[in-house]
Amino acid sequence: MFPACRYSLQARRCVGALKAVQAEHVAPQVCSTRSSSSTLSRITTHYSVYPRDKDPRWEGVEMERFADEADVVIVGGGPAGLSAAIRLKQLASQHEKELRVCVVEKASQIGAHTLSGACLEPTALSELIPDWKERGAPLNTPVTEDKFSILTEKYRIPVPILPGLPMNNHGNYLVRLGHFVRWLGEQAEELGVELYPGYAASEDVFERGMELHAKVTLFGEGCHGHLAKQLYKQFNLRGNCEPQTYAIGLKELWVIDEKKWCPGRTEHSVGWPLNRNTYGGSFLYHLNEGEPLVALGFVVGLDYTNPYLSPFREFQRWKHHPSIMSTLEGGNRIAYGARALNEGGFQSIPKLTFPGGMLIGCSPGFMNVPKIKGTHTAMKSGMLAAESAFSKITDENLQSETAGLYIPEYEEAFKKSWIWKELYSVRNIRPSFHNYFGLYGGMVYTGIFYWILRGKEPWTLKHNGLDADQLKPAKDCTPIEYPKPDGKISFDLLSSVALSGTNHEHDQPPHLTLKDDSVPVAQNLAIYDGPEQRFCPAGVYEYVPLETGDGMRLQINAQNCVHCKTCDIKDPSQNINWVVPEGSGGPAYNGM
Repeated sequence: MFPACRYSLQARRCVGALKAVQAEHVAPQVCSTRSSSSTLSRITTHYSVYPRDKDPRWEGVEMERFADEADVVIVGGGPAGLSAAIRLKQLASQHEKELRVCVVEKASQIGAHTLSGACLEPTALSELIPDWKERGAPLNTPVTEDKFSILTEKYRIPVPILPGLPMNNHGNYLVRLGHFVRWLGEQAEELGVELYPGYAASEDVFERGMELHAKVTLFGEGCHGHLAKQLYKQFNLRGNCEPQTYAIGLKELWVIDEKKWCPGRTEHSVGWPLNRNTYGGSFLYHLNEGEPLVALGFVVGLDYTNPYLSPFREFQRWKHHPSIMSTLEGGNRIAYGARALNEGGFQSIPKLTFPGGMLIGCSPGFMNVPKIKGTHTAMKSGMLAAESAFSKITDENLQSETAGLYIPEYEEAFKKSWIWKELYSVRNIRPSFHNYFGLYGGMVYTGIFYWILRGKEPWTLKHNGLDADQLKPAKDCTPIEYPKPDGKISFDLLSSVALSGTNHEHDQPPHLTLKDDSVPVAQNLAIYDGPEQRFCPAGVYEYVPLETGDGMRLQINAQNCVHCKTCDIKDPSQNINWVVPEGSGGPAYNGM
């Protein structure tokens, strides 16, 4: 038998409550899937696939529950969740109301799972905390210079950044977003918000465990949230929008030679090493953080078609471009991480409200793709949700409500906000890359229609559909030969993951579960040559020979997982089900 269930918090839909989970001790850890001709070792142990009341391993486990009450519970201590919490307490203070607000965050510390470029547009911050400079917000590097280029294998072709184009960063700041989020957490605590890091929210249905009952729950889990993907199904929230599309972003921090350091400079590029039909690009930001620090990263759209493509290796290869390597030579890499990004934009916005809850931030997906920015829109969405919730919570006519509050006013406010207008104006830029000329056709479209018409063209382009459906069979694709890392500019995967500080308790059940244990070998390996081995940026998935007999098995090294959720998104069989591990597990980023 397995250990007794630990008391935790999880979301309870029927009363708009949240219960967040440290761990679901459902079975001993098993990390292999054998070929279909062999006896299958069960990986899929999650309650969403094997209900507890039908799983004999739960027999005899004590399910005593403890409960507590809050007015608002927020899942996710990122920019959206903390902005919502701060705004709620600001309104409570202004109107002299008592309001209990609790934020539940799966990372061990606020900001420890946060990763972004990041070039911050301060619009929402200035609305939320007008005196942020006086309060010591860690926005230390105003943008002083913008560069944009098309790369060939050996050359860099400068592209002018015209006024009004999304890549113009005048007035923005280069930040270490994890440090900024930590500062937001401090502002929230000063206002009386209760922060609970180290607790992962795992359920949005009624189950046993410690409960936080709330009038409304805000879900701000980040990109491809574990609870959000369940809520989409339960409330059909994606019934009137296009499927969400994604990218994977990989990032490193380097300390470089001070002679090469230009604080405030932003450099973006498209082109090599990706072909014209693979969406992606790069950034290199010079930060003013007391030492000659640069943040650099590579983004690959997850609608790519070649199963042999490895986003991590493309990133490592990109660093050897002469224009990039010249900056890094003699430097020292100090951090690595990865995360998925929402790229669907306006066309993919789901319904945001349902009985007892609302979706905020990167969970529903408010990133401005051509700007590569979503922090300002995430913060504003949290503020709008807070303002809508506050008016309902403090409505004396609703004080006797026992069920979770339904707040459609949030969605109405969202559609009247500058987020809606901003996302609408750039709605066609990302899907315009789906043409024969790919990258170059998309750039021509952006130049003609966005710059001239400012996004007011009377049509809306569609996306290609689910990213998982875009891979071609391996037999129809050419394998990609990647150069070996040199250990100076480019590095191997495992030494990179070591820099992320990632750790999970070894005896917890795997949080990378499968819906059908026979699928990896029978379909993914047989048809696509095991793309899990390449699209994962942490070396979690690998196919290895069976210990006895012929055939292969999938080995899942769940302890390496950096919580990017790319596997859940890109798996061509949609068989991988990423669920939350024990609270505090995962990466331990320091200002990523």
